[in-house]
Parts: sequence; structure tokens; C-alpha cells
Amino acid sequence: MAELHVDNAVLETLRDVMEDEYSLLLETFLADSEERLRLLLDTAQGADAQAMRLAAHSFKGSCSNMGAVLLASLCKELEELARRERLDEVVPVLEQVQREFAIVRILFKAELQRYR
Repeated sequence: MAELHVDNAVLETLRDVMEDEYSLLLETFLADSEERLRLLLDTAQGADAQAMRLAAHSFKGSCSNMGAVLLASLCKELEELARRERLDEVVPVLEQVQREFAIVRILFKAELQRYR
């Protein structure tokens, strides 16, 4: 079974709720996610487990709200590693987060093109 990058039912609900503001929501998510990803990378370099846990938790929530299912799952994994202070194991997960966000960015930009 293919992994679910974006839950289209979530996007459909967001389109219905946000109406004319849907494009702005997508743009905000993408810009915010760039910052959240940068923060995750910074916390990994600084070996700050608490900061990484909080950053991963926050990113997980926004990804979940936007239907970025796999990205939310990877953030949950990072959050758990940081909670257990197993920062030596975060690098491969962070790499997966970066790859998955690249996919989500493409999908959301395509979504933006449809609803501008």
C-alpha cells in the first residue's frame, strides 16, 4: 500500500471551511513549515532534546491539521526520540522529514495552483 502523503478528505474539509481563505491557509502552512523544519534542524545541531521535542510536537500538530499524514507521523517519531533523549537516532528521521516535506510542498503548491 502506498504511503499517504496528504489526506484529500482533510483538504476538502479545509476548502469548505476556509472558502476564499483556503489559498492563504496553504501559503501560510508552507511558509510556517519552512521555519519549523529549520528549527528542527537547529535543535538537532544544538543537541537540545527539549527544544526538539517541542518543535517536533508543534510541527506534528500543524501537519496533522493540514492532512500531511506521513509528515505528521515522522514528526511524532522525532518527538518521541527527543522525549527519550535519544538524539543520536534523530538524523535519519530528520532526513525523512526533509524528503517528505519536499513532497508535501510540491503537492500543496499544486493544490494552490488549482484554487488561486
